[in-house]
Amino acid sequence: MAKEFLGFLKHYGVIGLAIAVIIGGKANELVTSVVNDLLMPLIFQPALKTANVDDIRKLSYHGIFYGKVIGTGIDFIVVAFVVFLISKLIFREETVLKK
Repeated sequence: MAKEFLGFLKHYGVIGLAIAVIIGGKANELVTSVVNDLLMPLIFQPALKTANVDDIRKLSYHGIFYGKVIGTGIDFIVVAFVVFLISKLIFREETVLKK
């Protein structure tokens, strides 16, 4: 039974997938920290002072927190761009194509 289970793990690449999930999670934390702690204060600091908030994610209008959507959108764009750059570097292609 144990040998069959190890064969399953090797055949479907479960170990590699688990490693990728762990590394991806830590990379996401890094990018989120860069966005929240570096980019947001540098780019939006003057606008946030006029709105009397210290974080873009706290912007709201009558209980609708549109700042969270803006912050998450910026975070997504940065993560997508980093993934694009890494895939371009790893695959060494002129254009990244869907296969």
